[in-house]
Amino acid sequence: MTTKAETATPRWFTSSYSDNGGACVEVATNLAAAPHGIVPVRDSKNDTTGPVLTIPAAAFTSFLTGVRAGEFDTA
Repeated sequence: MTTKAETATPRWFTSSYSDNGGACVEVATNLAAAPHGIVPVRDSKNDTTGPVLTIPAAAFTSFLTGVRAGEFDTA
């Protein structure tokens, strides 16, 4: 059975912080809201047609909250 999330078209974007000549990770947040509830993520530096990770929207939101809070800083 094919779900709506599998047939929806992601609108990919790269962070404005990724000004490094294309070695980026892209996300498609247009699918985060219901009924999809996912955030597709892909590595665009090598192959934009390659594999896509599908992350639950709530998990992606938690990740972003941690990044903004500095939870992943290494220094």
